[in-house]
Amino acid sequence: MNIKDQILETALNMHWAEGVAVVCGVFYVILAAKGNIWCWFWGGLNAILSIYLFVEIKLYAESILYFYYFIAAIYGWYAWKYADRVSEEGGITEWPWRRHLFFIPVGFVLSFILYQILVRFTDAQMPLIDAHTTVFSFLATYLVTRKILSNWLYWIVIDTISVGLYASRGIYLYAILMLVYTVIAYVGYRAWQKRKSENLSPAA
Repeated sequence: MNIKDQILETALNMHWAEGVAVVCGVFYVILAAKGNIWCWFWGGLNAILSIYLFVEIKLYAESILYFYYFIAAIYGWYAWKYADRVSEEGGITEWPWRRHLFFIPVGFVLSFILYQILVRFTDAQMPLIDAHTTVFSFLATYLVTRKILSNWLYWIVIDTISVGLYASRGIYLYAILMLVYTVIAYVGYRAWQKRKSENLSPAA
């Protein structure tokens, strides 16, 4: 069976929750790219539906990640609401490169720790990749809630890797969603960059 037939078979046998979760995920990332606070509502719905799915297919780190997404959706709503009230820039800022030099190694260390836990205590599939995408998604989501511009650069890498991870587990709709996310992450980066520049210009 080729990939096209596998995708068709998966779509026909897909649980309703998977389809709804994907739709919610698309709404989330599009609204996030636009800087719309309602992205967190759709992100929360996506998280609830996704937790069930990833437990079923034994990507346990991913299920933990989506639980975090649910909590982040609640926090993100209030953080964005507060930022928009107090900042003319809508809260969009950028970190100096030195902070990223600390942030990224911390992510790799935490990923290795999670990898060891998955290998020793679970029957997780592809634990090394699962651990890294999970940890860095935790970190990147934090950057989104704080409206850090470079969050989109992290997501471009994470989403690209996730395409292969999800496809390997047979959830092709999620793999396609990650591919869409990758494109929107680039668009989101450019949109936030433009918005930040316009708000910092003398004319603003």
